[in-house]
Amino acid sequence: MTKPALQRFPAPALDTLPDDIRSRLLGVQEKSGFVPNVFLTLAYRPDEFRAFFAYHDALMEKDGGLTKAEREMIVVATSAANQCQYCVIAHGAILRIRAKNPVIADQVAVNYRKADITPRERAMLDFAMKVSADAQRLSEDDFAALAPHDFSDDDIWDIAAISAFFALSNRLANFTGMRPNEEFYLMGRLPKK
Repeated sequence: MTKPALQRFPAPALDTLPDDIRSRLLGVQEKSGFVPNVFLTLAYRPDEFRAFFAYHDALMEKDGGLTKAEREMIVVATSAANQCQYCVIAHGAILRIRAKNPVIADQVAVNYRKADITPRERAMLDFAMKVSADAQRLSEDDFAALAPHDFSDDDIWDIAAISAFFALSNRLANFTGMRPNEEFYLMGRLPKK
């Protein structure tokens, strides 16, 4: 077996972190049984950690016209296009759980156009992909393609903001050499016992 790539910026020790960050990491560990590497890696820069997760939570944890599964679907599709192993694996696990579908994340990551998704989800991902990879070419036609699917202006903002935010996240993950925790690979694939 090949030895995994080393992370360029080692995670700080938990006991050296500011209280608010350490508390958040311990809360995540209590809920999931492990601390996702993104938390440990970004804790290297505490002020940026706080800003990153404040915006993450504002986009991903709120109620609105997009379901939490749809939000994760955007992350998986755009992260695959950006070749971000960490986000595809980690958010793929969350997508499987939120969609209650053990295969959807793999389908979306490989080719969302051939995935078993609804026309609404396909339109959402078409728009998200354009924001992620070619935003300067957005036109009224792109917005018009969303109209038949009853996305509100706030929903469209969310699609774009999630795409843009995770473009940042993808680049940080790739830059730092962040690796997905092994726990993510099996999450949501098998029924809970």
